[in-house]
Amino acid sequence: MIRVLLLTAALCVSAFADLPLAEFGAHRAAVQKDLDGVVVLFAAPEPEEALSGYRQESNFYYLTGWKEPSAILILTAKQATLFLAHHNAVMERYTGRKLSAEDPEAKARTGFDNVLPIEKFESEFARAMGEGDRIYALPEDAHYAKLKALVPMRDITNAGPLIAKARVKKSADELALIQHATDVSLDAHRAAWKRMAPGVFEYQLAAVFSQVVLDAGCERFSYAPIIGSGPNGAVLHYSENRRRMDAGELVVMDAAAECQMYASDITRTVPVNGHFTPRELELYNIVLNAQKAAIAAVKPGVDFWEGKESPDAAARDYIESKGYGKYFTHKIGHEVGLDVHDPPQRPGKLSAGMVITIEPGIYIPEENIGIRIEDVVLVTENGSRVLSSALPKEPAEIEKALAR
Repeated sequence: MIRVLLLTAALCVSAFADLPLAEFGAHRAAVQKDLDGVVVLFAAPEPEEALSGYRQESNFYYLTGWKEPSAILILTAKQATLFLAHHNAVMERYTGRKLSAEDPEAKARTGFDNVLPIEKFESEFARAMGEGDRIYALPEDAHYAKLKALVPMRDITNAGPLIAKARVKKSADELALIQHATDVSLDAHRAAWKRMAPGVFEYQLAAVFSQVVLDAGCERFSYAPIIGSGPNGAVLHYSENRRRMDAGELVVMDAAAECQMYASDITRTVPVNGHFTPRELELYNIVLNAQKAAIAAVKPGVDFWEGKESPDAAARDYIESKGYGKYFTHKIGHEVGLDVHDPPQRPGKLSAGMVITIEPGIYIPEENIGIRIEDVVLVTENGSRVLSSALPKEPAEIEKALAR
């Protein structure tokens, strides 16, 4: 049944948005349900120089589905209004035509009943403040100071936790996009494995990975690919990717795609020459069994990071029982969604519909060894389902996949 839902959701995309417009309306309704004030969000600003592609601010996208800059959202318990800028012929010559409130298709393309010119924001904001006591906005927003200046005698509450509460449970449509990003990532890992050999540089694996991701139509990576061979595998967020790989070493490949704004996060550790040494195999199996213990602990109601029943404790206890506790230097995982590190829940209880990573690791710089195994996991009503299970992680399966 889940497979049918995911397939159906994957097909239900509009020309304007990568999720159906109704999905964003449902997101807004979830926030509006208990809203005691007015939420004001601003679209991410357009970069002055097009050195990188434009990406919408995640919370703004979650509530609007809108991928263009120069927009503002006002959300109250009763109404949602999207403000769009007028056409700028000079700017559009460089960055393309943008939708404006005066365009006849504005409501149909945005899915908002109320689409207004951006100069009406202040008057509408003043009116909206009468519908509740609180003002919610994002402190990190570039326009936060200007918003604060409009209401100098009022406190502004961080909108992040309010929206994060709605973002935690993924819909069937969202799961379809996360699964798609994951599937593309797995294909890219497999392609990189075929290129791997002693004498190949880390950046060459990154190049193969990148080609597969972009060929699949994905916009970008969830994060800068980490291709850490030998000593670099013991560096958690290594991303220089300049070293030549040698036989007898392991490669920690932590890389994933972002497709239609939704992220994945995958790590595998594989031997450069296709075969684990006895020492590598010993350590690898410790990490693999720790991950299996953590995945088995995933279920609704347990704490993600704290407590004896948590997935974190399950992995940590196993690694410590083998004498390597001091080499597991990070938490077991994080939430995944529109951001590769989706906003964490406080308290950190797992619930059905959450997507998380499970990623134990052992890092021993004195031996030039780092090992991390990371999968994307959906919390289900009765336990969990590994969305990235199609990529081998059993040692024999990895060696078979690497065989020439």
